[in-house]
Amino acid sequence: MYFSDETTSTSSGLTRKWHDSVQRALKGNPDQKERFSTVSDLEIKRLYTPEDIKDMDFARDIGAPGEFPYLRGNQVTGYRGRHWTFRMFSGMGSAQDTNARWRMLLREGQTGLSTAFDFPTLMGYDSDSPKSLGEVGKCGVAIDTLEDFLALIDGIPLDQVTTSMTINPPATVLWAMYCAAADIKGVPLSRIGGTIQNDMLKEFIAQKTFMCPPEPSVKLISDTVEFGTKYVPRWNTISISGYHIREAGATAVQELAFTLRDGIEYVEDVIRRKKLDVDDFAPRLSFFFNAHIDFFEEICKLRAARRMWAKIMRDRFGAKNPRSLWMRFHTQTAGCSLTAQQPYNNVVRTAIEALAAVLGGTQSLHTNSLDEVFCLPSDHAVEVALRTQQILAEETGIVNTIDPLAGSYHVESLTNEIEEKATEYIEKIDAMGGMIAAIEKGFPQMEIADASYKFQQQIEKNEKVMVGVNKYVTEAQHAVPLLEIDESVGEKQIRRLKDIRRRRDDRAVSQSLHDIRAACKNGDNVMPYCIDAVKNLATKQEICDVYREVYGEYRDPGLY
Repeated sequence: MYFSDETTSTSSGLTRKWHDSVQRALKGNPDQKERFSTVSDLEIKRLYTPEDIKDMDFARDIGAPGEFPYLRGNQVTGYRGRHWTFRMFSGMGSAQDTNARWRMLLREGQTGLSTAFDFPTLMGYDSDSPKSLGEVGKCGVAIDTLEDFLALIDGIPLDQVTTSMTINPPATVLWAMYCAAADIKGVPLSRIGGTIQNDMLKEFIAQKTFMCPPEPSVKLISDTVEFGTKYVPRWNTISISGYHIREAGATAVQELAFTLRDGIEYVEDVIRRKKLDVDDFAPRLSFFFNAHIDFFEEICKLRAARRMWAKIMRDRFGAKNPRSLWMRFHTQTAGCSLTAQQPYNNVVRTAIEALAAVLGGTQSLHTNSLDEVFCLPSDHAVEVALRTQQILAEETGIVNTIDPLAGSYHVESLTNEIEEKATEYIEKIDAMGGMIAAIEKGFPQMEIADASYKFQQQIEKNEKVMVGVNKYVTEAQHAVPLLEIDESVGEKQIRRLKDIRRRRDDRAVSQSLHDIRAACKNGDNVMPYCIDAVKNLATKQEICDVYREVYGEYRDPGLY
């Protein structure tokens, strides 16, 4: 037992006495709020005691850092050994514009790069497509060909800095460009490191950037896992993402459950389709979570995530390599918690969310900028967001000890509750036949929609508070300088693309696309053919159009 019978008996007696005192106090204050809950509406007790965690076993359920079940972190030295990676999400306008932002952030102390792409790139369309009109470079960087990519990484030491790319439907193409660029610069694939998000299941559930149906989409992901395992061993070929699930309105429990069940689906597919042993590829799987505003709920969610994944990999897949049991994850503070009203409050929100992410044991962190509710972050706003991380790491003392909240009655109890409820969701999805089957039934989509609607009702009824929105509202206007991407960026990008098409070898491009088409039809791994194609200056859309031709296009069913 975690606590002796004597301790729990004493606790029980003291708690009963305290409860009687509470009831007497409440008689004089009948209007006091009766129910307290997290942002996700998990009910929170007034007081937690040893009785709430009396069935926990320290070695089995908590343990030491770097040891199963990894509740307290993967690394034995925690942040004393190394701070989390400061990885600010950056992408704007042209490749040259984003390269300039990257260089500025590296000068200011950022330790890893993270790439935001514009909507045409996210959807697999070139900048001169009619579908791209008005969107080129607006919400991220525009990348059409390998020449754009070479401009993006100009002066970046690919063998020294890791790069994350938030790209999903065209992930094979953008990663092929990264691999080709490394080859051109003389950097072996074995020495480049980074992450492609490459998580299509969460797109069908939440973020909604689509290209092909679920089954072939997962096949392309398995292609990248196989290729990375064989040739790019330092690369995380998938970032299994709960962030966008949470941004769509999911609760913390739903974010955790659906993310881990997506991970299970990918592992099953790689084992079935590629015949790889789980320990061959599992150590390079990575995750991506949201750090929302409910401080303790977020800490507990991240702690539970590590313990759950370790159990899943050991018990469900029989993984034997300890690194296969590690859940390595990046965290981003919650964009959906930012408000246009009183925008400088967003600095405070981001700091609290970042603190929760660190206390939850994140390995990598992006802090949102105060102006992101309006526009792409300005240089000044992104510097404040980066400084927030640096102050946490260098001034607050939170890196001095590992998992400092371990043993808290409240934290351990809430961690257990989140794990139990998330496990129930996973078991429901298992019973449906897996995540693809659940998506086709609309199950995760409707669960998130219901949770989002419920939270909005709570805001409108003032049951939940958003400062400056439904409480402490003022008429004062707080001006925030806005970063705007000029239309000339798109015009220049289109001219550049047309010039590349004029001078490239069309015969080589045609052959490359033919080879990709054949690989898709034969079930072969597309990655080697994609790398050849981008070296021949095939565009992103030309390759994605082959996928659409062979696999078909997905249309969201629009569930209500």
